[in-house]
Amino acid sequence: MTFTSVLIANRGEISRRVIRACREAGLRSIAVYSDADADAPYVRFADDAVHLGPTPATESYLSIERVLAAAKESGAEAIHPGYGFLSERAEFARAVVNAGMVFIGPTADVMDAMGRKDRARAIAERAGVPVTPQFDAEAVPADAYPVLVKAAAGGGGKGMRIVREAAGLSAAIDAARREAASAFGDDTLLVEKYVEAGRHVEVQVFGDTAGNVVHLFERDCSVQRRHQKVVEEAPAYGLTDELRRTLHDSSVALCREVGYTGAGTVEFLVADGRAYFLEMNTRLQVEHPVTEEITGLDLVQWQLLVAAGQPLPLSQDQIAATGHAMEVRVYAEDPYAGFLPQAGHVLDAAWPEDARVETDLGADQEVSTAYDPMLGKIVVAGNDREDARHRMVAALDDTGIFGVTTNLGFVRRLVASRDFAVGDVHTAWLDSDASIDLLTPPELSADAARAAAQLWASFTHPEGGSPWSANDGWRAGAEPAPTRVVLVDEAGKPWEFTFTDDDVEGGLLAIADAEGLTIAWHGQNWRLDTPDPMRGGHHLGASTDADLVSPMPGTVLKVDVAEGDVVTLGQQLGVVEAMKMELALQAPYDGVVSHVGAAVGDQVPIKHLLFTVEPA
Repeated sequence: MTFTSVLIANRGEISRRVIRACREAGLRSIAVYSDADADAPYVRFADDAVHLGPTPATESYLSIERVLAAAKESGAEAIHPGYGFLSERAEFARAVVNAGMVFIGPTADVMDAMGRKDRARAIAERAGVPVTPQFDAEAVPADAYPVLVKAAAGGGGKGMRIVREAAGLSAAIDAARREAASAFGDDTLLVEKYVEAGRHVEVQVFGDTAGNVVHLFERDCSVQRRHQKVVEEAPAYGLTDELRRTLHDSSVALCREVGYTGAGTVEFLVADGRAYFLEMNTRLQVEHPVTEEITGLDLVQWQLLVAAGQPLPLSQDQIAATGHAMEVRVYAEDPYAGFLPQAGHVLDAAWPEDARVETDLGADQEVSTAYDPMLGKIVVAGNDREDARHRMVAALDDTGIFGVTTNLGFVRRLVASRDFAVGDVHTAWLDSDASIDLLTPPELSADAARAAAQLWASFTHPEGGSPWSANDGWRAGAEPAPTRVVLVDEAGKPWEFTFTDDDVEGGLLAIADAEGLTIAWHGQNWRLDTPDPMRGGHHLGASTDADLVSPMPGTVLKVDVAEGDVVTLGQQLGVVEAMKMELALQAPYDGVVSHVGAAVGDQVPIKHLLFTVEPA
């Protein structure tokens, strides 16, 4: 089972993470890449790289045939699947072994067993793991509601419905069945008791081929939106010693029951002091760094050792957890527009120096809608949860990504919020009215505007005031005039500040051009331009309420109006399709269409001007 070369069947930051572990272990690393990733940094970081061929970008990493061909071409002896893509596909694990290579993960049979929620539940019950009450879909007791209808296959929230009263059960089952059949090719459903306001707590487990199993403590991943994790931390806070033992012991028992090898995660819902088994992820998790931070262990190195037939490096009593770690996921998405995925050209990216950063993103890169919008992860460790939280706020203040809309400002506000600080969160928190303030776009603060003006002054007057200052004319025999700066924000509000020599300093994260600058303040990006007197004080390129732009790069499906048409408030003007979502653009008020900027079938970039409506 020994091997000297590893092909990473993935892309981006996880590919880079595994390549680094291979290098430290003295193993040759082989990257694979699609056309869209030909210039990605991880490709150059690997020892070798193989092109997956001219398949569509979304399909390249999902083709078992092409990945195995790349492994054969490169002479790979083992394959690491990372997470996502093929990582939990039993047929892939089986094909790798049948091709004479080592699959770095559990066996295909174990993946088959744990990959379906109905089978995993049965195994959990045999192992004595606590589960939620289950009901026959045709005979749900009247006092059982609310219940959760969920697909037995797949994940990601597909084929899942919450039913709060008996009258809605039949329709929910029909809808979940159709969605499950479409997404997974399997319409089998489970109906279980729905636990309100529960926390998502998961246990990191590891097993070796000799039958040894250990846990590496637990993580809390309750901050989610639409079943997608946003913030993860370890250990989970506020658990009793008894509940923590139940989580750990149950997870180890489950792994022993199924004969688990490699890295895995057992997920639970925790509510009212009790734990309920959810599912098992038969792979490395995105949030594995927080476990590494509190244990001091390298989980990818452990994966490589176990896959090579070596025993676990430590026994349970040799593994300890110290301090508290926190991770946020940085996404290319707009939190204030329904978390729509974003894309575009990254002009620059500044990551914090006093944090662990897992990313493959740098300056002058393209972010595509072809893949998951996660750009990277920021991880911090502290003495306790509050210390880690403060360190995370500071790290997000030191992060700026320019050119593409991200969730940085949103997660900074989230981590700094009172609800998060006191731990008053659960899996439905971000999707409820409790988080409405976080989902309301912030306004530019006077402190941020002043910092921007101060930086602009340092650009335009690098040595303080100038005798050519426009404030009060030219003069040669006196002290330089103070520097006066006027900037206009995206809402059209002018900000005016005056600085003396001592005031002008840099240090703010920003990129500037001849017309103004974009700053990163508390994670949020703000554009401020110099006033243009020819446009009544606004910058020439500023858009107005009359302009409707594409919220994402995509394809124009419909154009329902022509120039000169009279429209009413809310009338559909056209439809753009992106990331398999149809986005309708509507008239912002009664008016007349003065500009149509695309035709049906056009591929348009983000913020492309599609329509202009002049008010009536």
